[in-house]
Amino acid sequence: MNPYTMPIVLFSLLLGTTLTFTSSHWLLAWMGLEINTLAILPLMIKTHHPRATEATTKYFLTQATASALILFSTTMNAWSTGEWELKELSTLPANMMTIALMMKLGVAPMHFWLLEVLQGVDLTTGLIISTWQKLAPMSLMFMIHNLLNPHLLIILGFTSILLGGWLGLNQTQLRKIMASSSIAHLGWMMIILPISPTLFILNIIIYLIMTSAMFLSMKFFNVTKFNSLTTSWSKTPALAVSSTIVLLSLGGLPPTTGFMPKWLILQELTKQHLSTTATIIAISALLSLFFYLRLSYSLALTQSPNTISSLTTWRLKSNQTTFLLTMMTTLSLMLLPLTPYLVSM
Repeated sequence: MNPYTMPIVLFSLLLGTTLTFTSSHWLLAWMGLEINTLAILPLMIKTHHPRATEATTKYFLTQATASALILFSTTMNAWSTGEWELKELSTLPANMMTIALMMKLGVAPMHFWLLEVLQGVDLTTGLIISTWQKLAPMSLMFMIHNLLNPHLLIILGFTSILLGGWLGLNQTQLRKIMASSSIAHLGWMMIILPISPTLFILNIIIYLIMTSAMFLSMKFFNVTKFNSLTTSWSKTPALAVSSTIVLLSLGGLPPTTGFMPKWLILQELTKQHLSTTATIIAISALLSLFFYLRLSYSLALTQSPNTISSLTTWRLKSNQTTFLLTMMTTLSLMLLPLTPYLVSM
């Protein structure tokens, strides 16, 4: 890849997301989403592998369909109301916009592309797709949350939590497991969005921290398969332990950071007299917890077969930068005591 290509691609990613963040006009928001989509494609295709080509094609077609639906819904809205402002959205265009943004994010049942796309790209690009690429659509959802149909959001949230848990149960590829995790977490965000947008933002931040920590750990270990995790302990025992706790944090177990958003969401649903909804999604979260525990067991409690009688395995020292990994892992483990402060902000 040309040395000038990477800075241009990264700048375009930053520009597209920032443009969507700061826009109050539907055409500008759509333009930011398009820049975001086109900027990630060179990163996905750079390996020139058939699987990468397939993933890039699927991603492009899905995002282009979602963008066309966004443009169609905003044009229909402008035709009926005469307005292009974000805050002006009638009922039918609002429902179409919800479906389009769900397709952008990979929320079930529009999740059909996410697992195969993540499986076909490298870990760094997978990290960007799972974190940065979700910010622009989520910002649009946050800005128009009071115009969206809450019943539709809750139904899509239920579907995502259930399907995200089911899809990850029998997977052996770590990237597909992380894709299933993303679908399940997005379900929690969709359910709480019409009730408490503040909790929606908090959930996004914690999801980004935990997902980044897990992807960076996988990149440091250089593993993409379930069985390969068993070699992690002999490489870096300390990181293997912390990655295990990050997985438990993704599952939402106390006293890790991941418990905070689930606890607050269940509490808010109970306050709104939606105890049945809270009970069902709490039980559904056990599906996701099962495959997180499988990963934790493989990472910390098993070792790969070793015929050598030595205690430690000789390894080449890694030259990867660990500052971001250390920061994200620390935040994934230790933010729970700050819950009162974060809630009061």
